[in-house]
Amino acid sequence: MKLALKLAFKNLWGAGTRTVLNVLVLSFSFVIIILLNSIIAGWGQQAQKDSIVWEFGEGHLLHKQYDPLDSFTILDGHGPIPKNQLGITPILVYQATIYPQGRMKGIVLKGIDSNQTILELPIEKVKTSEAKFPVIIGKRLAESAKLNKGDEVQIRWRDKNGTYDANTLTIVDVFDSNVPNIDNGQIWMDIKTLWKMTDLNQEASFFVADKNYKAEALPLWRFKSQETLLKQLKDLINQKKTGQAIIYLLLMAIALLAVFDTQILSIFRRQKEIGTYIALGMTRSRVVRLFTIEGSMYSILALIVGSIYGIPFFMYLAQVGFAVPPADQKMGIAIAEVIFPIYGIKLVLSTILLVVISATIVSYLPARKIAKLNPVLALKGKQQ
Repeated sequence: MKLALKLAFKNLWGAGTRTVLNVLVLSFSFVIIILLNSIIAGWGQQAQKDSIVWEFGEGHLLHKQYDPLDSFTILDGHGPIPKNQLGITPILVYQATIYPQGRMKGIVLKGIDSNQTILELPIEKVKTSEAKFPVIIGKRLAESAKLNKGDEVQIRWRDKNGTYDANTLTIVDVFDSNVPNIDNGQIWMDIKTLWKMTDLNQEASFFVADKNYKAEALPLWRFKSQETLLKQLKDLINQKKTGQAIIYLLLMAIALLAVFDTQILSIFRRQKEIGTYIALGMTRSRVVRLFTIEGSMYSILALIVGSIYGIPFFMYLAQVGFAVPPADQKMGIAIAEVIFPIYGIKLVLSTILLVVISATIVSYLPARKIAKLNPVLALKGKQQ
């Protein structure tokens, strides 16, 4: 084994430029695989955390006629708040129209208790305002409607009897959230104010639960746990992982193809050397093993080279994060402006094994031809 390693290293060193190119391509694939997976892992963790603290809490208790994904259910999807229920905060959802700068824009009004502590919504800021209808909005609505903190905007809505009413809202705060579901096209106010506007006193469309809530069967309500609410997001993350897997498998295929071609060329050009090894008493299996070790050493060198420039790069990204392009932030999913990659031991070890095993296999495949070579013809330099 020691002799095989020495001969393999000598041959790789003698190959010069070819060895350098193979090692660089393979090391680049190694670094990219870890980078892509770590970014997806960081985004997944960040998106789930933000969704919990901004939108889901520990779960939702929804009115049976209310579907958050269907705006047509807003009109009838609400009911009286059930009694003797602890650990839940009511939210009433209602449709309205605002007129920023004379333009008409449909929005969703959401009323929530201004004293709530389950979600990170800064709804408590409406309590200190002297305005008749103080509200808060997210940065997405602020950008699309060209509204700022302190602005007033006309609003028109219909109460429960279908009677139109209008008034002026005062924006007391513009919050920044990574979760578009609580931001885009939505205006938040104290639920008591919304009750007065709509005459839907003590009614809610759904509730956000905290850790103290114990789910129980209620006639008009259905409970969705935090895990259920996160399922759609987790499915999306898994789809992204599948897409990334295709990319880095293509990178690996390109790198391994270079190793494969190098091995074929090496065997073709070194037939005299192979014949000499066999003539000196080296078994064919040992010669095959020699060339396989030689090919697998590309992966070892690639891991070393990749670590030299990859580790500082990964440490840098762990500190400053990966900036997400503005276009990707508007895709309608929970995503921050900066994602901090997560490098797990499992990810690094699995990538190392993938690179080493793959390089060993593609090195062994062409090396099998050695077992069929005629040593006499090989020593004469005749091609086989």
